[in-house]
Parts: sequence; C-alpha cells; structure tokens
Amino acid sequence: MPTYNKLIRDKIPAIIKMTGKNANTTILSDDDYVKELKKKTKEELQEYLEADNDQDALEELADLLELIHSLATVHGSGIKEVEKIREQKADQRGGFKEKVFLTDVE
Repeated sequence: MPTYNKLIRDKIPAIIKMTGKNANTTILSDDDYVKELKKKTKEELQEYLEADNDQDALEELADLLELIHSLATVHGSGIKEVEKIREQKADQRGGFKEKVFLTDVE
C-alpha cells in the first residue's frame, strides 16, 4: 500500500473510493494546514519548473493558483485582496512584461 503523507484536493478521497479502494485521511490542525499548503506550493512550483510544454505548464500554474486562493484565505483574506495588492505593486514598481534583466548597479 503506497504511503503519501501529503495534502490533497478535497474530492480525491471520493475519487479513490470510486475505484474500489479506501483512502485513510485525517483533518489537519490550522497550523499543520498552513505548513502543508506551503509544502504543496513548493511541490507544485517544482512541477511547473519541470514542465516541458505549455499545456503542462498551464496545469501546474492552475494548481499554484488554487494554492494561492487557499493561502490567501488562511491569512484572513481572499484572492481579490491579493489581486489588489498585485495591481498596486505593478502600478508602483511595474510588472515583468518588459523582460528587464538587471546585471548590476554602479
């Protein structure tokens, strides 16, 4: 029996059950939930970095976005507030669309 010990999407236990298998799960404490969200974010970011085509990259970005939604919630906010902050930073400091690469400062 494989051991996973990782945060999973909410519907995964039901999907596993539909295959005739049983998934042993537990509900995390708030502190453990935040730790596991951060760990899962690292995992999904690594999968994005390793994606070798646009479709796989977009799938991993969608997973990262789902995690960002959850992380915003645990920090007492939501994705709208994250987007507002992103827009403010873009207005003040710009985005990354112009592909500017800083080599050094004299």
